[in-house]
Amino acid sequence: MARIKLAYCPTRRDVFSREEAMKFNEEIRRQMDKFPVDIVDLEGINEEKLLYRDEDIPAVIDRFMAEKVDAIFVPHCNFGSENRVAQVAKALRVPLLLWGPRDDFPDKDGLRSRDSQCGMFATGKVLRRHNIPFTYLTNSWIGSEEFFSGMEKFIRTVSVVKAIKNLNILQISTRPEPFCSVICNENELIEKFGVHLYPITLNDLVVKMKKVQEENSDDLQNTVRRIKEIGTDESEDKILKVASLKVAMKELAKQYHCRAVAIQCWTSLQDIADIMPCCANALLTDEGVPVVCETDIHGAISAIMMQAATMEESTPFFADVTVRHPENDNAELLWHCGNFPYSLVKDKKNAKIGNSRYHNNTYGICEWELKPGELTIARFDGDHGKYSLLIGEAHTTDGPKNVGSYVWIEVDNWAKWEHKIVEGPYIHHVSGAYGKYAEILFEACKYIPELEPDPLLPREEIEARWR
Repeated sequence: MARIKLAYCPTRRDVFSREEAMKFNEEIRRQMDKFPVDIVDLEGINEEKLLYRDEDIPAVIDRFMAEKVDAIFVPHCNFGSENRVAQVAKALRVPLLLWGPRDDFPDKDGLRSRDSQCGMFATGKVLRRHNIPFTYLTNSWIGSEEFFSGMEKFIRTVSVVKAIKNLNILQISTRPEPFCSVICNENELIEKFGVHLYPITLNDLVVKMKKVQEENSDDLQNTVRRIKEIGTDESEDKILKVASLKVAMKELAKQYHCRAVAIQCWTSLQDIADIMPCCANALLTDEGVPVVCETDIHGAISAIMMQAATMEESTPFFADVTVRHPENDNAELLWHCGNFPYSLVKDKKNAKIGNSRYHNNTYGICEWELKPGELTIARFDGDHGKYSLLIGEAHTTDGPKNVGSYVWIEVDNWAKWEHKIVEGPYIHHVSGAYGKYAEILFEACKYIPELEPDPLLPREEIEARWR
């Protein structure tokens, strides 16, 4: 993933201390070097490196636009200049973080030097007047836990927003005939979200696989070696086919500048190539290119958003919401034929790549259970021109052994989840990731026009996490 490019736009107002504002700006700027972002600041715009006068607004906007910043951070080093902030923000139209450092004691005469909090009340009002969405980080001390936690969450939020902008998805063939549930409106995806599909046929894929085998690249050899390291009893020919599928999808995704792949994984592929794609999907997902099943384009978008929320600290997995736990009313099986990434395996000693008993014993599925931990579950979907993002959190739990790849999850109220998925606009496909990112995905929807957050957590809890 490309690093976030953050516009650093500190502001002050003349009536309060210029010297204090400059001092606080220097300290805040030093703290920003601790975050994994590329900073574009106001160096050279004026001697103070602060937004405080009208004549600097065009230069500030020009610099940030030329640098193609992904977001803007507006620390109020004293009261700040709310109208100037709004003018810059309106021109950029990117996620905005509003924050200011806590105010110190008044001096011995009772005079206050900054009034940063008061200024943010004013800026919030003006931003709303201009219909500019923004994220507010609670007024806190520089370098405090609240500051670092809030900044990290904002960076993850920007990562999600950036990931879905001008997103390219490699579509390998049409959906399987029975899967009416994964129908998508390609035109709406382009118009509303800038999501572009690059369709190819299964024949194109097989031709690419043969070329990959002929070239016998280091990537192909390493993939064959990786499959054997994980564990398999299959012939060299079948292993080579699965490895060449993974390399072929990777090269095609790179060719079309695609961040994710949606593949028609059955049944035509088995007729043409005599393999299941699940292992190839898992391996490529672990390399940072999520691959989803049954040509589920909305599922691919879900996976990319989840990957961005984790900042690639954990690999997302694509799952069927399948059956209720036979004994635990609030537990559910997340399963798929065998596409869950190996990096998430619970027991690597007993993990193996085998044959699908659901698809004529065809080779190429991953057989393993995922590790224990906290999970975030999400689904981008829509119908009748309206789109929303299902957001939930769960933890893993014990359950019966399954074939393929699987994990049992437990939630606070499964009946609520079940009704939400059935009543829509969702289906049985979700993207999951280890960690708790509900507030990140929720906040990201603020900056993605025509996408409504649909949390299974109380909104009050999500808002409280930001506070």
